[in-house]
Amino acid sequence: MNDTYKPTAEAVKQLREATGAGMIECRNALVVKNGDIDEAKAYLIERGQAALVKKAERTANEGLVSSYIHAGGRVGVLLEVNCETDFVARSERFGELVNDVALHIAALSPLYVTREAVEPSRIAELREEFREAAAGKPADVVEKIVEGKLQKWYSEHVLLDQTFVKDEDITIAGLLGSVAAALGENIRIRRFAKFRLGDA
Repeated sequence: MNDTYKPTAEAVKQLREATGAGMIECRNALVVKNGDIDEAKAYLIERGQAALVKKAERTANEGLVSSYIHAGGRVGVLLEVNCETDFVARSERFGELVNDVALHIAALSPLYVTREAVEPSRIAELREEFREAAAGKPADVVEKIVEGKLQKWYSEHVLLDQTFVKDEDITIAGLLGSVAAALGENIRIRRFAKFRLGDA
């Protein structure tokens, strides 16, 4: 840590707006990363992920059910995000998070919240499909290709693995982690549904 570096108020404000972390956390991250906003942002996101893991065992029964309507009423999202207390559920930052996630779902149409929610039979089908596409290559190469394509599939279809539509530097899991760290509570996306006019 460079103890001689003193972050400006503007830099702290910029980092707070980008991550939702507290003022002290933002100041410390800027000191650790010597004023580099992007590195400080990544540092806070990493710490947020760690904090989210520590908080994951705590019960999250409060939260919000929210809706987002887009494209002149042709696309809509219904979303439930949970936290631990009603106080946090009513906070502006939590409300912003819920709105951001709903907007993201409207834009990128994930199919699942988590990897664990994907049916094992679907994973088996995908693995077989990827193996067939890589036929003729050495076995160890085939398995690497299969794993690489599976990771890419997760990043396209699993909400927590998707790159946040408003910031390509973080995933939705990273966004949840940074907000959980800032608010000091376990936060999880429980479920969502997307509706498009005319879809079966």
